[in-house]
Parts: sequence; C-alpha cells; structure tokens
Amino acid sequence: MNEEARVLAEDLISFINKSVTAFHSVLEIRGKLEKSGFSLLEEEDRWELEKGGKYFVIRNNSSIIAFVLGNKNVWDSGYKIAGAHTDSPSLKIKNEGASVKGGLLRMSVEPYGGAIFSTWLDRNLSIAGRVVYENDKGEILSDFIDLKDPVALIPNQAIHMNRELNKGFEYNKQNHLQAVISGVDKENSDDPSFIFKSMIAGKTGLSVEKILDMELFLYDVQEGLINGINDEFISAARIDNLAMCHSILLAVTEPPSDSNETNMAVFFDNEEIGSRTIQGADSSFLRDLLDRITVVTGGTAEDSYRSRARSFSISADGAHAHHPNFAESHDPAYSPVINGGPVIKVSSNYKYSTTSETSPFFKRLCRDASVPCQELINRSDIPSGSTIGTISSSLTGIKSIDVGSPMFAMHSIRETAGVLDHYYMTEVLKRFFKYGLNS
Repeated sequence: MNEEARVLAEDLISFINKSVTAFHSVLEIRGKLEKSGFSLLEEEDRWELEKGGKYFVIRNNSSIIAFVLGNKNVWDSGYKIAGAHTDSPSLKIKNEGASVKGGLLRMSVEPYGGAIFSTWLDRNLSIAGRVVYENDKGEILSDFIDLKDPVALIPNQAIHMNRELNKGFEYNKQNHLQAVISGVDKENSDDPSFIFKSMIAGKTGLSVEKILDMELFLYDVQEGLINGINDEFISAARIDNLAMCHSILLAVTEPPSDSNETNMAVFFDNEEIGSRTIQGADSSFLRDLLDRITVVTGGTAEDSYRSRARSFSISADGAHAHHPNFAESHDPAYSPVINGGPVIKVSSNYKYSTTSETSPFFKRLCRDASVPCQELINRSDIPSGSTIGTISSSLTGIKSIDVGSPMFAMHSIRETAGVLDHYYMTEVLKRFFKYGLNS
C-alpha cells in the first residue's frame, strides 16, 4: 500500500471523527483554513480584497466557502471551483418529542436525508449539534456541542417477537426509531422533554432556563478505521460526503504557485435534503460571493457575467462502486471499482452536471496527475441520485462536471471507500487548483 495514501486516509478518518454534524464539519474546515492563513469575511461588512489574499465566508455555521484571489482580474481569468457538501444522512432529535414508556426516557427523531434505517439500530449513539441560548446580558448566542459518550440507543426487536424479521421489515419512522436515552423514575416524569433538556444542560454547563432552541442529531460513536487484509479500505461514518470535503480542503490550502485564476472551495450544507435552504447549493450563497468579488475588485455587472463564463466547477460527491453481492444493480458497462480512481458521473437526464465538453477536461486532469479514471452511468431502470453540481451550475451559468470516489453502502451508518481512491482524488484536485484552466 502506498504509504502516502495511508497517511492521507488516516488524516481523513481523523477529520470524519471530529465532523459529527455539519456544524462541526465547518468548525474543522475553518480551523484548517485559519492555520493556512485564510481570513474570515463577514457578509454584513465592507470587504477589501488583495490579489493573492486568502479568505473564507460562513453561512449558518454549516456552510463555508473559501477562496484564494488570483493575480489577474476575475473577469479576465475566471474561477476554478471545487464543491462538496458538509451534511450526511442522520436522525434529528425532536426537542419536544420525549416520552416515558416502560421506565425509559425516549426521544422521537425525524430522519434527515435518506439514511438506511436498519443500520442505526443497536448502535452506540451520541448526540451533537447546535444549542441556541440567552446569556446573562440578554444576547442570543449559539454553541456547538458534542456529548461524545454513547448516551442513546435504538434497540431492535428480538427475532423471537417477529420471526419474519429477516424476510424484510419496514421500520416505522415515528414508532420504531425512537432513541432510548435513560431510565427514569416514573413518579417524576410529568415533563419528559424538560428532563431531556435538563440532561443536555447538565452535559454542557448551560442553564436549562437559558436554552432557547436546539438542533441535535444522533451519530455513531464508533470511530473510523482502515481495514482489509492489505489495509486497502476506509470504513467510517459520513464518508459521503466528508471524504470529498477533505480532499478539496487539502487542495485549496496547498501552498499555491502564482495562479492567475481565483481558486474557490465550496462546502454547502443540506444537499441530502434537496439543497433549498439559505446555506444550500440552491441558494444565492455562491452566486452572491462570485459577483461580490467582481464588484469589490473593481469590476462591473457585465464583468460578473464574463467572470462566470470563463470559470469551471468540479462537483465532488461519493459514487457507487460495483457491489459484487448486488451485481444486478449495476450497468455492466459502467461499474466503477474501489481503488480504481475517481469516477465521472453521467446522466442523460442531467441529474449530474457532466457534459461531453466537461468530461474530457477532467480526464486530462487525471492523466496529467498520473491518476486512473472511471465512469458511472446507472442502470436504465434505476434512477440516479442528484448532487450540488446541476444546481450550482444552473444558478451561476458555470460549466461543471460531477465526479466522486467509489464507495459501498452509501447512506449506511457506516460506509466503505478505498484508501488509494482518496489519494487519487486529492491529487487531481490539487492539480486543478495549481494549474491554469487551459494548461
């Protein structure tokens, strides 16, 4: 195994272990950016940008866009953009959904995105997310919490109670996915939701009376690891899509050569639920930023259109690897394999942004980086998923391609990807940011 690839995979696992929610992903990305000399820009402030300057902007504390301003005006050179998403399928706790049954405090959950529910049962789960509270001065503030300890469990039904369980069972989202949090005294359980909020307050040091709202998610406490007899696989939660976030982050923070184009790394939230939020790909966030950079650096409204027309975007998201146990799910002519290199994703219905013009550009990047390349088209009778690529491209008018590293069990609580594939993708993205669009 390539030692450099293994070290990179271990760094990815560390990144995933800390990025337990989209909020925590942004905290990790921000920390890496600041260590690399990037400065925070607030959207409500006036901006002053310098050529070669490194900056980032945050929305909702769950989306973040970083950029390195090129040496040439953006309307003469364009943007090189690589994008991914910070969120993953999960189970979001309903703050007022507590109940006591059988002496157990349970919290009902609302599925976030398309999780494989059965993989969440009988796992050691913790709680993380955002707590909004009022301080002693009457200010409304946010704090990001991670309980880290296994404080929740969604127990399965015993096979003795349902002999048909292995023949296929549909879990009812309201009834069967409730998380057991604690045993409680039935005599003191008149307000179960207050009991839960008190537990969160006790774990975080906040006064329960000061907590105004919470966005809390369950996550698996088992950390990621490298496995396989030759250490060729990465097994972890949230590989979709933190692996692509990690590659893009490493690429944009690589010490640059003199670049004429402006390099931009985009990390959107809410892709798993359709992206239509103020911090999602189907928002004004990216377009606002692109046009604002043009104006702040002396360009006109027309220059904004010119800069976008000269740009190129790579949308990076996980791709489905050929699954030998479910070979019938794949088109045999398009079955990417793990550790076979980045996958170009194609859809005749434009679920992906790839076109016959943008695909050769990425293939050339792979060739120049000495990295293998694969293609994916779904079976004609199985519709493909969607990504941020088509959304961002349609909103900005920027040419785009959808790519990703191949993986197993996408949207399971634990996914599997290739050690070499993560190295390959990172190398290609580094080359994208390092060299000109026409080099």
